[in-house]
Amino acid sequence: MLAEKLMLHILIVLVPVLIYSVFFENRRMVTSPYFSGILYGAASFLCMIFSYYEYGLYWDLRYVPMVLAMLYGGPGAGLIAFGFILAARTYLGGDALWFGYLSASLSLIVPFLFSKRFRKYKPRKRVQLSIIIGFWPTMIQLSILLAYLLSSTMETGNELFIYVFIFGFLQVMAIGVSSKVLEAGIERKMMKHEMIRTEKLTTIGELAASIAHEVRNPLTVVKGFLQLMGKNQKNDEQYMHLIMSELGRAESILTDYLNFAKPKLKQIEEFQLSELIMEVVRLLQPLAAKRGVRLSHQLKTGLYIETDRSQLKQALVNLQKNAIEATPAGGSVRIQLYSKNMSAFTVITDTGKGMNVDQLSKIGTVFYTTKDDGTGLGTTVSIRIIETMKGRVAYKSEVGLGTEVTMILPLKYIKSK
Repeated sequence: MLAEKLMLHILIVLVPVLIYSVFFENRRMVTSPYFSGILYGAASFLCMIFSYYEYGLYWDLRYVPMVLAMLYGGPGAGLIAFGFILAARTYLGGDALWFGYLSASLSLIVPFLFSKRFRKYKPRKRVQLSIIIGFWPTMIQLSILLAYLLSSTMETGNELFIYVFIFGFLQVMAIGVSSKVLEAGIERKMMKHEMIRTEKLTTIGELAASIAHEVRNPLTVVKGFLQLMGKNQKNDEQYMHLIMSELGRAESILTDYLNFAKPKLKQIEEFQLSELIMEVVRLLQPLAAKRGVRLSHQLKTGLYIETDRSQLKQALVNLQKNAIEATPAGGSVRIQLYSKNMSAFTVITDTGKGMNVDQLSKIGTVFYTTKDDGTGLGTTVSIRIIETMKGRVAYKSEVGLGTEVTMILPLKYIKSK
């Protein structure tokens, strides 16, 4: 019966550990010693409430949560758990009340002494140390038990020694298992932070390399034209025009990177979406004609939105330009605009080579592109801009049949003719 009760207590002791790892691992409150102390204190309280009474004593694992709280939560958490134990012992009462107070106070000493430097040890060492420290409350309880039995007239038998062995073994086992699970949670959290840190460093490295590569090209052109201007002054105006064009390209690249980092809607205005789409169509018509791609449109008028016009124009240029560049000569790109449930749907359909499932899943990922000479940043920036406008972008594609890109934006109102 004692073994069954104490196995239940092991589950009670593991409850705070599971609550930490499942529900509160990524929240700030778990770093609070008050939260940790209350959680482990409640576990101690429950162990005492569901204790097994025999030989005039309460058999339970009350000190296991207190030791764990002291070692992993700090002195504050341990003292709160200690307070819960005293409160529960007072509530239970009994002839051995003062022995209970003494046992709790003495059991607190060694965990308290190790609490401040415990986290400095390596994980494996911490598990071993927690098991060794777990022996201390066991020894205290056994000493108190012997002192109580010697001071009483109660008869004892061999069964008592079996109880003592079971109690000591399960108490140490409970501390060992709990500390092992806690260390696994700590290790998982550290690995997660390290993975995030490594991912950030990798992204920064790729970003720096990409910026250096993209900006170096126009700067190399500028340097070459400046050298030519120094040798031959006849074509200064022509060279200056090309220089300004390349500097504008460099500025545009840097603007893309800034928008990727954090898109900002600077100038909010109300406008008709069909008019902006037509601006982009007229802007890209020469590119489509040069590549032999037919550009057509079917736009519903009277759809008004309120957002940053220039930013949305940039996103539309990127999306339409991608469709034109993905379409071979003789193909077509169609732009449609319609409304549904107070949302504007802009659909860009091309007859290009299309994408497979794996390529589709990577669209919008930093530096991913299906083009030989692209960086993939334009698509990512466009998606981030539209998401900042509380919209979204959806892709459909099939290899050999082309791609359909749908941009969905919230409408302010619809104006009928």
